[in-house]
Amino acid sequence: MAFKHLDIKTLSTWLEEGRSVSLVDIRDPLSFANGHIAGSCHLDNTSVAEFVDNTSAEQPVVVVCYHGNSSQQAAAWLDGQGFEHVYSLDGGFTAWQAVHPDNG
Repeated sequence: MAFKHLDIKTLSTWLEEGRSVSLVDIRDPLSFANGHIAGSCHLDNTSVAEFVDNTSAEQPVVVVCYHGNSSQQAAAWLDGQGFEHVYSLDGGFTAWQAVHPDNG
């Protein structure tokens, strides 16, 4: 099974409903520090092994990058690690911030 694309509206609904989802942001540390989707964690080469080891394979994972391009590669990789529900956020953080300027 491969990763799926997720649009901003669907993610917004999931978060409003309080769905259990792991939000992982793969942008550079400074960009993440300057703003990210509430509840997301920064994922990079130094933290990915711990994330994989400590996150249930059944837990939905949404990968966020700048514009929704790099997140597709990361989502495909996470899918290959055995995660069952992996999503790449279409438009990335840039699109999220355009829709949700005060949650980012």
